[in-house]
Amino acid sequence: MAPSVPRRFTEGKLVIASHNPGKVREIGDLLRPFSVEVVSAGDLGISEPEETGLTFRANAELKARHSAEASGLPALADDSGLAVTALKGDPGIYSARWAGPSKDFDFAMQKVEAALAGKTDRSARFVCALALAWPDGHVEIFEGTVEGDLVWPPRGDKGFGYDPMFRPAGQPRGESLTYGEIEPDQKHATSHRAAAFRQLVEACFKA
Repeated sequence: MAPSVPRRFTEGKLVIASHNPGKVREIGDLLRPFSVEVVSAGDLGISEPEETGLTFRANAELKARHSAEASGLPALADDSGLAVTALKGDPGIYSARWAGPSKDFDFAMQKVEAALAGKTDRSARFVCALALAWPDGHVEIFEGTVEGDLVWPPRGDKGFGYDPMFRPAGQPRGESLTYGEIEPDQKHATSHRAAAFRQLVEACFKA
């Protein structure tokens, strides 16, 4: 059976299914070359659905479908998080929940560091699943990862979430920057979200 051909995005407007301003800004930057008008679910007054999926892919699909159905427009959702090797993949899909209802990621980073007490393995990965859903129920899903390790104390104020404690692997010789210290353009080129976006763009946006 031949693999199905991904659906092309041909509409002019796209809902970003997120209430996280940092995430909305980053996704908007990545989509700018395609002249797509983006609006956030928060701006449209669309509620955040309960994330009941057990994987990043399942939660991304759930959020994208919710915003597409509520808005009548295509919607793009990302579910991403930090998976720490020594914590058996935690916080993983619960990365945002570790920050509590006030989305306090300083607190979340402290929780991760406390959980790593006495452990020598500080390797971790960021994972991003992207789901693009249409109002008719069609969905395309892509996933990207980036490997790295965790530093303490957190460094830099350029990113969001767990960025200030995550140091991606594969940096130029002599550099040891966290995602909180790396310039946004450089992060956009190398992040887990960028890896998933490259697949999305190739499949759904490129002419």
